[in-house]
Amino acid sequence: MPLNSTVLTDGTIELRTDEHTSERHVFTVSREGEQIGTVTISQAGAGTGVLSWDLAEAHLTRSTHPRVVRLVVDWAMTDEGQGGLGLGRTEARIGTDDEESLRAATRAGLRREGLTRQAPGHRTDDEQVLLARLGDDPPLSDPSSFRSLLNSFLPRKRAIGQLLVRDTAGRVLLCHLTYKRDWDLPGGVVEVSESPRTAVSRELEEELALDLPAGALLLTDWLPPWGGWDDAVCLVFDGGVHDASLVSRIVPEEREIRTAEFLTLEQIHERAADFTARRITAALAALGGGPTYAESGRTT
Repeated sequence: MPLNSTVLTDGTIELRTDEHTSERHVFTVSREGEQIGTVTISQAGAGTGVLSWDLAEAHLTRSTHPRVVRLVVDWAMTDEGQGGLGLGRTEARIGTDDEESLRAATRAGLRREGLTRQAPGHRTDDEQVLLARLGDDPPLSDPSSFRSLLNSFLPRKRAIGQLLVRDTAGRVLLCHLTYKRDWDLPGGVVEVSESPRTAVSRELEEELALDLPAGALLLTDWLPPWGGWDDAVCLVFDGGVHDASLVSRIVPEEREIRTAEFLTLEQIHERAADFTARRITAALAALGGGPTYAESGRTT
C-alpha cells in the first residue's frame, strides 16, 4: 500500500518520492532544482535493503554522486521511530569497472565484501562487487570507520610461511603433498592476524607433528599467479640442522601430506617444481648472509 512522500536533503541534493511501498522506495534525485536521476532501495528479506541508482552522466562526480548515495543509505539505516527504515543491512552490487559508483558507495560507508561470481554463459565483465553497510558499523565520523572502509578494499596478498630444515649431510626436508605431484618445503598459509613465524611452526606441528621453532628469515620470495592461485609472498625461515632420524618422528597429516624426506639438491630438482627448487637454492645461499629477496625463486 502506498506510503506518504519522503523527502531527503542535505541542502543541495534532494531526494523525493511521492509514492512508495513498504517493499520498494524509488526517489527522484534533484540538484538545485534540476532532476538528475533516480535512486531505488528494495527490501530483500528482514532488515536488508538492496540499493541501486541511475544518475545523469554529467552528475557522476565526487561533488554529487557520493552525497546522493549517502543520503539514502543514512535514511535507510535510521531507526523507524526517527523516520527511517531501520534496516540492519544496506547492500549494493556494482560492476567491477564502474569506478565512480564504487567510490560513491564506499564514501557512503558501504564496505566491500567480495565479488559475486557469474553463472556459466555470462560474460566475465558482468562480475559485480558486493558492498554493504551494517547497522552496528561505526559512524562515518569515527576514525575507525574510515580505517575499516580502507581495509575492505585495499589489496590483500596471501602470505606463506615455510621452514628450511636440513640434516647433518646437508639435505633438505621436503614434503610430498596430496593435492599436487610436486614436493615442497614444509609450511603453509599464514592465517588472518597470525605472524608468519608463528604460522610456520604451527603448520609443522599440525601437518608433521614436529615442534620446530622458526629461526631467522632467509628468503622473501614473491610467487606470481599459478595453477588457480592468486599471487603470494613466501617467507622462508631457517629451521636449523637436525639428525636424519628426525623423519622417524614425523606423523603426516593424511589429508595434505603423503610423506616427508630429507632430499639432496639433485633429488629436489627431480621431484619439486622448478620455482620451488630455485627457492630452496636461494634460501640455502642466504644462510649466514642475511635476508634475500626473490621472485619465483629468481634473485636477479
